[in-house]
Amino acid sequence: MPGSSEGGAGSESYDATPYLPRRGGLPAHRRAAAECRGCPLHEEATRTVFGRGEAHARLMLVGEQPGDQEDREGVPFVGPAGRLLSRALLEAGIDEEGLYVTNAVKHFKFTSDETRKRRIHKAPSLRETLACRPWLMAELRLVSPELVIALGATAGRALLGPSFRVGADRGVPRPLPGAEEGTRVLGTVHPSAVLRARDRDAAYAGLVADLRTAADTL
Repeated sequence: MPGSSEGGAGSESYDATPYLPRRGGLPAHRRAAAECRGCPLHEEATRTVFGRGEAHARLMLVGEQPGDQEDREGVPFVGPAGRLLSRALLEAGIDEEGLYVTNAVKHFKFTSDETRKRRIHKAPSLRETLACRPWLMAELRLVSPELVIALGATAGRALLGPSFRVGADRGVPRPLPGAEEGTRVLGTVHPSAVLRARDRDAAYAGLVADLRTAADTL
């Protein structure tokens, strides 16, 4: 149970399972996730950043982890990458109000610069991603979307396994293992990768094209 010594602070089990509630919907899971100590990432992060959006959305978006602004506000995709994603969804003809949006990892992993005035994103490890996966699978079960968009490699590997590669596997809907029959997943780049791209226009166009494929799939 949450707060017990099993999987608690200082544990090396790397497993969020003991913190999941035995019953209840998304609100119950959001409250329980706030107390998760299933891996060491909670020690430096400000808060758990759980998913947001329509409780029975047909489309779920899964990113990597919260960024600096998301960690401070407690809401996924509210930083620069989130604003770019909102623009891309609009261009692809997807109503953002009807979505459920979350991350594969619920705590912000970062390093600090020498002055400690900036927190710099650091990708979560496979071990940390797997530790947090029970929360993601619970969200999938409760929302039961028709289609899941995996934004970037971390989300893709959390959903489809370690063999997932964005470049090779993007833009093609496929069955989602472990989800309800009929649920599919489509991989694409993470919006933050577009912001870092050398040719940002081309990277953005590719993201919009993949989102249009998702819209056509529904």
